[in-house]
Amino acid sequence: MSRRVPPPPDTGRPSRRSVLKSAAALAVAASVTAPRVADAAPAAFTHPGMLHNAGDINRAKVRVAAGTDPWLSGWNRLTANSHSASTWTPNPQATVIRGGTGENYGTLYNDIAAAYQNALRWKVGGTETNAACAASILNAWSSTLTTLTGNADRFLASGIYGWEFANAAELMRDYDGFDLAAFQQMMTDVFYPLNNQFLTGHNDACVTNYWANWDLCNMASVMAIGILTDDAAKYDQAVTYFRSGAGNGSIAHAVPYLYTDADGYALGQWQESGRDQGHTVMGMGQMGAVCEMAWNQGDDLYSYDDRRFMKAAQYVAKYNTGQDVPYTTYTWGSGQNCAQQSQTVISTGSRGQVRPVWAMLHFHYNRRLYLDDKYISAMYYDLVTPEGGGGDYGSTSGGYDQLGFGTLMYAK
Repeated sequence: MSRRVPPPPDTGRPSRRSVLKSAAALAVAASVTAPRVADAAPAAFTHPGMLHNAGDINRAKVRVAAGTDPWLSGWNRLTANSHSASTWTPNPQATVIRGGTGENYGTLYNDIAAAYQNALRWKVGGTETNAACAASILNAWSSTLTTLTGNADRFLASGIYGWEFANAAELMRDYDGFDLAAFQQMMTDVFYPLNNQFLTGHNDACVTNYWANWDLCNMASVMAIGILTDDAAKYDQAVTYFRSGAGNGSIAHAVPYLYTDADGYALGQWQESGRDQGHTVMGMGQMGAVCEMAWNQGDDLYSYDDRRFMKAAQYVAKYNTGQDVPYTTYTWGSGQNCAQQSQTVISTGSRGQVRPVWAMLHFHYNRRLYLDDKYISAMYYDLVTPEGGGGDYGSTSGGYDQLGFGTLMYAK
């Protein structure tokens, strides 16, 4: 699928590199076509076409084989992670519980990380043993899992692990030892109903009760399942919700206030900024996943609403690299009766937390679009690179909220 680099908006600043390289950039830009406006699913889905397309995979393969950094450094982070070992043994469960009595969801997120990382090692390194391991993990779960349950947190499980699991399967869809049909059925029967229930009913709570990440992860899962199963209705459901959904994950609600700082950079306050920074950074990864998957199907959500998401990422990155940002009191309705609550100041909780979400954003805005992403770049180069993945950022669920390895797969 070919694309033209879209022209920059009136807000935001052109990158320094784009001024120096404008002739070359324009020559490339003139040779390809623009992403279409995200109004409907593509006539035919592109595969692989979620977090990684064929070009991403080939670039990583060539650069790693040549021993070129930063791809080699990203590859070394992957191969050093125990989840990427071809000897990983899956631990599938018939029932996965997140929230309440009997929690066992750690088995799921660890196996997803292992499936994804082994799939990457196969795609980039060509090792058959990693392919066989990834397929065995995916097949074991699709033949075993029947139920996701727990308290309200079951919707986090259906969302986060839904889009992550589907991404591992997308990488393996052309491997003979992988039962794609059985996996598609599991995603449709076990994950999608909870995704849909949350986005349409919000667990019978006030529509603004749940933080943006709850919407975003379920939206990402719906989109990923739509791509995995070539289901245009599901894909369209996710795109429509991103643009105009009633909950806090839709773009205008996730980024409620816009600013311009003293240096002229456009910023957008993130919905969870008054809560804590760990969840705020998590949001960059969840919305980033939605935008990247859509991009690889030809839809540019990254630039939707005058690049509102970029403004949010710049805001979050600026604050988490130790700089001040403006903050407007955030008020929302909570519980079942929409009781009003407010946050009057930005939270310092977990400020500067490192999660592997920034490579995707930096290499899109700065290297695909030639925009000056000053604060995103600082977050990535000063604190994160080279990005690891699940297992590199703690053993609890927060360390597995994103698949990671963006340096390997997104560097350009």
